[in-house]
Amino acid sequence: MRIAGRKNEIAILQSLLQKKQSEFVALYGRRRIGKTYLIREVYRQNIVFECSGLHQQDFAQQLENFWMTLVEASPGEKPPVPKTWLQAFALLKAHIKNLPGSDKKVIFLDEIAWFETPRSGFLAALDNFWNQYCSKRNDIILVICGSAASWIIEKVINNRGGLHNRITCHLQLMPFTLRETRDFLEMQNVTLTSKDIVQLYMCVGGVPYYLKDIDRGKSVAQIMQALFFSSTASLRHEFSNLYASLFKNSDLHIAIVKALAAKNKGLTRNEIIAATGIKSGGGLSGLLEELVACGFVKTIYPINKTKDDLLYRLVDAYSLFYYKFIANNKANNNWEQMINGQPYKIWTGYAFENLCFLHVAQIKKALGISGIVSNEYSWLKKGDAIDGKGTQIDFIIDRSDNCINLLEAKFYDGVFDVTKAYAEQLRTKVQLFKQTNHIKKNVFVTMLTVYGAKKNKYFLSEVANELLVDDLFDE
Repeated sequence: MRIAGRKNEIAILQSLLQKKQSEFVALYGRRRIGKTYLIREVYRQNIVFECSGLHQQDFAQQLENFWMTLVEASPGEKPPVPKTWLQAFALLKAHIKNLPGSDKKVIFLDEIAWFETPRSGFLAALDNFWNQYCSKRNDIILVICGSAASWIIEKVINNRGGLHNRITCHLQLMPFTLRETRDFLEMQNVTLTSKDIVQLYMCVGGVPYYLKDIDRGKSVAQIMQALFFSSTASLRHEFSNLYASLFKNSDLHIAIVKALAAKNKGLTRNEIIAATGIKSGGGLSGLLEELVACGFVKTIYPINKTKDDLLYRLVDAYSLFYYKFIANNKANNNWEQMINGQPYKIWTGYAFENLCFLHVAQIKKALGISGIVSNEYSWLKKGDAIDGKGTQIDFIIDRSDNCINLLEAKFYDGVFDVTKAYAEQLRTKVQLFKQTNHIKKNVFVTMLTVYGAKKNKYFLSEVANELLVDDLFDE
C-alpha cells in the first residue's frame, strides 16, 4: 500500500478481514481528506462492489447510477433497471451470491449521504440489506463512507430505527499530523525543513489533497504562490466548494466560520448569535455540532468557567488562511509581498498557537505527561480601570496532577532571546494568571520555539521546560 500515516486506521481495517463475522463500517471525514483512497488501498484485493452517490442528483439518477455500476461488476445478462432501492439491493445480493471463494467481500458505498434523496427509501433498504442479508453471513464487510460526517453520525451511527447499533466499526479520518504531513511529502520526493513544513501546515493544514500538487525543489513562498495566487491556483476557490459539499444550507455554516475567523480565541454561543444573527432556536446547536464533527471547530472549556462560557474556536488551517489572505484580497496576488507585512506576522503567531491545539498529544508526550488527564485552553485578561494590566497566555495545559504548563509558542526565525524585559513580562503573566484564577497548583512556564532559546540567566530563572517544533513531529 502506498499510504502515508493512517497507521491506526489501516490496522483496524485490516483486522476486520480476519474476523469470523460480517462487519458494518462507517468511515467519515471532511472533503479531500483521503477516505476513498484509504478504503481502496487497504481493501484493494477484496472490493467486489463500489458505488458512489451522485452530488445533487435525484432518486432516478441515483438508482440508475447504482444499477449501471452493478452491471459493470456483473458480467452476463443485464437485469432491468430497478424501480426501488429494495430491488437495487436485491440485485446486489444476487451479484454477491455468484461470487466464488470464502474470502471477505467488501461492498463500498461512497458519499453515502447523496444516495438518500427525499422519500427514496434508501436508508430503509440499506437497513434491510444489512440486517436480513449481510449480518447472516460471515464474509461481508459493508463500508459506508462520506464527507458529511454529521449526516452519517445522525442517520446511521445514532439511528434509532433498524440501523440502531448495527455499525460494528466507525472511524473518523482527521487531517494529517505534522509527522504524517512530512511522510506524505517525502513519499512525493518533496523534502522540506521542519520549520517550512510547519509554515505550510499553518496555511493548508494536513489535508492530503491540498499537499498533493506540491512540486519538489520549491520554497514555501513558491509553493504558496502556486497553490493560492497564480492564475492556475488550485486552492483559491476551494473554500465555497468545501462547505457546499459537506453541508446543506452551508451559508449558515460559513457565517459561523467567518465570525470565528475574526476572533482568535473563539466565541461563546451567545457571541456567535450576536455576530451572525442566527437565532438560538434556529438550529444553531446542530450547526455547531456539525462543524465540530467535521473537525473545523474545537470546543474549549476555559478555566473556572460554566457551560455557558464554552468557547467555539476555529482550528481549520485552510479556513483561517482563507479569511486572512484571500477572502478580502482583491488586488495583491504576490505572496512574497504579503509575508513581509505586519498582518502576516500577527497571523503566524495565532496560527502557530492553533497548531498547538491540534498537536496536544505530541506536546504532552514531549513533556512526559501523556498519561495524565488534562484540559487545554488559552487565557486572556483584559486591562481594567484599576491597574490597566492585561495579558494573554497562548496555550495552557491544566493537569490533574496538580500542575499547569503555561506554553509560550514563538514561531521565530532564529534562536529566541529571553531578554530582561521579556522575563519580567513572563513573571507578570504568571502572577496575574495565578491571582486572577486563584490558582493553587504548580505553574511551569514552557517555551516552544523553532530553533530553541538562549540559555541565559533570564531563561533559566523563568522557563521550566523547553520544546522545539521537532517535538511536534513525533507520532
